Amino acid sequence: MKLGLGLYRRMLTPENYRFVRQCGCTHVIIHMVDYFNQGATDPERHAAGPEGIWGYAGDPLKLWTYEELAGIKEQINAAGLELLGIENLDPAHWHDILLDGPQKQLHLENVKIIIRNLGRAGIPVLGYNFSLAGVAGRIRGPFARGGAVSVGLEGADQTPIPNGTVWNMVYDPGASAGTVPPATSAQLWKRWADFLDAVIPVAEQVGVTLAAHPDDPPVPVLRGQPRLLYQPRFYEKLLNLKPSPRNALEFCVGTLAEMTEGDPYKTIDLYSRQGKLAYVHLRNVRGQAPHYRETFIDEGDVDMLRVLQILKQNHFEGVVFPDHTPRMDCEASWHAGMAYALGYLRAALQYLHAEEGG
Repeated sequence: MKLGLGLYRRMLTPENYRFVRQCGCTHVIIHMVDYFNQGATDPERHAAGPEGIWGYAGDPLKLWTYEELAGIKEQINAAGLELLGIENLDPAHWHDILLDGPQKQLHLENVKIIIRNLGRAGIPVLGYNFSLAGVAGRIRGPFARGGAVSVGLEGADQTPIPNGTVWNMVYDPGASAGTVPPATSAQLWKRWADFLDAVIPVAEQVGVTLAAHPDDPPVPVLRGQPRLLYQPRFYEKLLNLKPSPRNALEFCVGTLAEMTEGDPYKTIDLYSRQGKLAYVHLRNVRGQAPHYRETFIDEGDVDMLRVLQILKQNHFEGVVFPDHTPRMDCEASWHAGMAYALGYLRAALQYLHAEEGG
C-alpha cells in the first residue's frame, strides 16, 4: 500500500506539494473543481451559504484540457509525487447527466473528452459522486478529542434544492424561481446506468478508472432527493450496472462506518478481494447516520489497523488517503490535522510491513 493526500484546487502550490512529501506521502489526488467559486462561504471550513449553496460552477465551455492536466501533473512529478487522479466533476460540465436534462448528450460527450484528456496525460483515476444533493446538512463543533473542531450530522437536511443548482453549486444563475423536482430512486439508477454505458467504453480505451464515492452523508433522502449508494448492499448494484475493471469504487471507510447496515470489515474484505477499490479514504467517526460525529483517525468506532490489515491480506496495492480530519488548535489547523492522520497511517503501514517481514 501507498500513502497519499488530497488537495483542493486552491492548494495546488509548491509549498503544499512539499508538505505532502514531508509527511511521507508518494501520491496526491486533486480537486480541479473550485467548489467555493464566488460563494459566500468559508472554503477552509466547507460552510454553506444561503440555501445550502457553496459557490458557482465553472465555465460550461471550458473543459479541463490535456495541456492543463499535463502541466499540473508535471509540477506534481517535479515535487517527487505521483498524481493518482482527479476527484469530482464540475457541475457545469455534467449537471444534465444528473438531472436528465436537455443537454444530457452534450454533457456525456463532455465527460468522454475529460476522460480522454486524463488518459492522454497519464492520470489513471477519475473519482466522482453521482448525487444531486452532494454533501449537505453537516454541523460543526468541538466533537473530537480535546475539543478539536470537526463535523457531524444531526438529522438529514430536507431543504429543497433551488433550480439551477446541483451538488451545492449554482450552474445557472438565471434559472427560474422554484426548486428541483424530486426524482425517484429508479430514475436516478437509470441515469447512472446511462452514464456508465456511455463513458465506460471510453475509459476502457484510454486506461482510466472511474471511481464512485458513496453518498455522504449516507441517508436514503437528502434535500428531498433520493440517494443511491447509502448502504453497503448497493455497491454490488452499482458494479453490476456496467461490469468492467474501469467501473470501480472510491472507497470511503468513514462513510461506510456511518451506514446503518452491514459489517464494515466484511464489506472492506469483500470488495478488496474483488479488486474493486480504485483508492481508499480513511476517516473515523462515532455513531451512524443520521446522528454521528467525526473524530481523529485513532479514536472513533473504526479499528483502522484492522482495516489496513484486511487490505494488506487481500493484496491491495493502491493508495490510502486520510479524508477530512478534525482541525487542531494552531495557525495551520488543516495541515496539523492532516499531518497527525498521515503520521498515524505511516506508522501503521510500517508496522504491517515489519510484521510481514517477521
